[in-house]
Amino acid sequence: MRPINFWSWLWITIGAIYFFVPLFATLLFSLQAKRDELGFTAYVNALSSPAFFNSFLFSFWTAATTITISALLILPTAYWVQLQLPRLRPVIDFITLLPFVVPAVVLVFGLIRTYNRTSLTDSRQGLYVLLVGSYVMLSIPYMYRAIDTGLRAIDVRALTEAAQSLGAGWFTIMTRVIFPNVYIALLSGAFITFAIVMGEFTIAFLLAQPAFGPYINLLSSSKVYEPSALAIISFGLTWASIGVVQWISHSFSDQSQMTGPR
Repeated sequence: MRPINFWSWLWITIGAIYFFVPLFATLLFSLQAKRDELGFTAYVNALSSPAFFNSFLFSFWTAATTITISALLILPTAYWVQLQLPRLRPVIDFITLLPFVVPAVVLVFGLIRTYNRTSLTDSRQGLYVLLVGSYVMLSIPYMYRAIDTGLRAIDVRALTEAAQSLGAGWFTIMTRVIFPNVYIALLSGAFITFAIVMGEFTIAFLLAQPAFGPYINLLSSSKVYEPSALAIISFGLTWASIGVVQWISHSFSDQSQMTGPR
């Protein structure tokens, strides 16, 4: 066991160094806005800019919209595949992997060419619809696998038949039976989607949307230390989202144990 533990800790240490050293260097650089002095000047400058809050709120509401649409599309689909169409699982799995194969730049150019000279490309609202649709496609691999894992952990058929025997309709089954059993898995996919949308650059830039990713890129062309500060802030938001998922998961597990059979 000792050689195994040694090599395990060795690779964990190497991975931690590879991950945290660039992060620490970025943090240290962001604190050097004043010469020969460490401080939060870059953070104050970045957070005090109205453009920061506008771009952040834009990406935040875009992420919320993307998560809502993805959940409404994927949860019923994954549930129906699990319940009635298990033979189609390989096909669905292949389809959900396509966003990994198609680069974001190819995706957005394909959408622009397809919907050129339509209301989707001739108005600001139409471009926003294309943006949200692109993000929904990018979120499919994460949302589907998170929800599918949650559905596999429960007996979907038994729960459905029990609810139907009590007179429940499909809407009641989805909202009061299936959703409470998979909402932790749904939250996992939701926060991954949130992190992706908040940091995405290519699609938002090519669709000329005032998102958070293009704002950071624009800031880097005129500022030195503020982009590093925003990178640290974005990293902190991502890890805070993961921490919220873990906290909710533990809280749900503790409540389940307390209210379980005695």
